[in-house]
Amino acid sequence: MRALVDRYLDAYNRMDVDAMLATMQDEVVFENYTGGVLALRTMGIAELRHLAESSRHLFSMRRQTVTAWREADGCGYAGIRFEGTFAIDLPNGVRAGQSIVMEGRSEFRQHDGRLVYIADHSG
Repeated sequence: MRALVDRYLDAYNRMDVDAMLATMQDEVVFENYTGGVLALRTMGIAELRHLAESSRHLFSMRRQTVTAWREADGCGYAGIRFEGTFAIDLPNGVRAGQSIVMEGRSEFRQHDGRLVYIADHSG
């Protein structure tokens, strides 16, 4: 599973949506948790494509790096370091050119050699 996750993260870091989605099943579920609260969920590859394409313009550079890895009960668990540089000004006061660094974790599940579930956890 680690090689599959590495392919997904490499595509994410390159902002290559097609390559990201090529690692996933059509019925993939993506969830984003902030402070333990579900902030976003997509169901299926079409919804995830829409999210990925509409949000990639937010950053001029972004990188997720695996800082820890373990597998148990068919799931992959990664410690993640996220680094990014904003490409645009945001309504919350963040300005283009500002950088962000966050530590988080992600959970992955696969089926038939492709990702079927991704959950990102931060803050």
